This record gives sequence, C-alpha cells and structure tokens, in this order.
Amino acid sequence: MKNILIATLVLLGGISTSNAQKFAYVDTDYVLLHLQEYANAQTELNQMAIDWQVEIETKIQSIERLELAYRAERVLLTAEMRAKREEEISTKRLEARDLQKSKFGVEGELFQKRQELIQPVQDQVFEELKGIASGSGYMVVFDKSNQSNMLYTNPKYDISDRLIKALGYVPGETLEPETKEGDEGKSIQDRAKDAMDKGKNTATDRMRGAANGMRGGNTVNSKSKN
Repeated sequence: MKNILIATLVLLGGISTSNAQKFAYVDTDYVLLHLQEYANAQTELNQMAIDWQVEIETKIQSIERLELAYRAERVLLTAEMRAKREEEISTKRLEARDLQKSKFGVEGELFQKRQELIQPVQDQVFEELKGIASGSGYMVVFDKSNQSNMLYTNPKYDISDRLIKALGYVPGETLEPETKEGDEGKSIQDRAKDAMDKGKNTATDRMRGAANGMRGGNTVNSKSKN
C-alpha cells in the first residue's frame, strides 16, 4: 500500500538520449508521515480494526464458554443432544472465522476501507512527485520505503524533503495516528483486549451497583414495615 513508486518511470519529452540520465529516490513512508490526511486515515482504520477485533474476540470467548459447558455436561446428555450441541459449537466457530475473514481478509472490509481512505492521499503524492520529476528532468524515481530492493542510497539523490515541501508541509514535522493515553506502541490485538477488559469491568461495576441498590432498597422496605 505505502510503496507508491517502487520504480516509477517518468518519461520526459525533449531530452536527448546522449544526455546523462538523472535518477532520484523518495521514502514514501517518511513522506506520508507528514500528511494530516494520512494520519487521520490511519486513526480511523486503527479504530475500525480494534472494534472488529473486539467483536471477533467476544464471539470466540462465547464459543469457548459453550465448549466448556458442553464438556462438563456431556456425560449427562443423550447422543442426539450431544450431536446438537457439537453442531452448534461448530457452526459458531465457522461464523467467527467467516467474520474474521470478512473484516481482515485479503479483500476484506479493512482492505477496502484502506483503499478508500489512502488512495486519494497516494494520488496527491504521486501528482506532486510527477511534477518535481518532470521539472527536474529525472528519468527514474525510486521508492526507498518498505520492501524496497535498494541496497544503498546516497542522500544527495533523496528528494523526499523536496516532495514534502511541495505538498505544503515542513520536513521533519511528522504526524502519528491518534491514540489514547497509554496505548502508544500497543498492537491492535492488545488495544482490543484492553477495550474488552474495560467493558467487562464496567459491566461488573454496574452489576455491583445494582446489587447494592437492591440491598439498600430492601433495608428501607424492612424499616418501613417495622
């Protein structure tokens, strides 16, 4: 996704083949970190991923509880009842796998949403880069970002900062996707787990509050009767 130009060829008219060809490279990972639109897109994508991971993990935990209950009760069930319970568990596991695939699969919703949000940013970067390459007579512009096969690069030919300036940003002033306090450096799975734990704690507190309220209400009623 981020490698906009692994080897972008920019053909320039009016350049004699006898002239030396000019080359340059950019680091699109570094460039994208300067764009507010990219940071916003990453924040939205991360939150979607967390929400879906919580949904999937909740389903899996529910299935595990069903399986534990079934194992405990299995000896008391008839063959027909066992078959029915096993089929229910199997079906729910399949549903959880299908949900995970539909959200995080190669052509899943996260991939589609990433394309929707990131493609316009990539197009903007490409148009600016194309203008720089044409204006400076570069025949080839390589991308130094992830999965690049560039084994050595000379900073003299790095036009990343020039591209950042052309996009209206200040080189070095990078942006990061928004995260909640304490979530820095955590994976999507860990942040999803934290969200689930928080939800469980909130539910537990509500149950305790309701129980305390009921006990308090009974005390008042008992006093009024006396």
